[in-house]
Amino acid sequence: QVQLVESGGGLVQPGGSLKLSCVASGSGFSINSMGWYRQAPGKERELLAAITRGATTNYADSVNGRFTISRDNAKNTVYLQMNSLKPEDTAVYYCNAVMVVTTTLTYLEVWGRGTLVTVSS
Repeated sequence: QVQLVESGGGLVQPGGSLKLSCVASGSGFSINSMGWYRQAPGKERELLAAITRGATTNYADSVNGRFTISRDNAKNTVYLQMNSLKPEDTAVYYCNAVMVVTTTLTYLEVWGRGTLVTVSS
């Protein structure tokens, strides 16, 4: 069974930084793209950043230039470095992965449970 587990959330002051991590565990799959989403109270979940297996990245306009996504394929881990944090960045941050099941070559989308990031003084 495939599982994604996020870590690194917490409370940070405006202008501060945090680094989120997400580790994929399980067997019988390979990971294609990975991404980070967030959902603030009363708002829809939004895509922040995504990265392919070949390390091609894309970002939402709201975080471009402040957030950096990276991955370590050997560790099945994706990271989100967040700088210059603002109060409006407060949300639950979710990790997402699109995987290929090696036995059936079918695609599987997996979500983590989320980690809370609070930006406040």
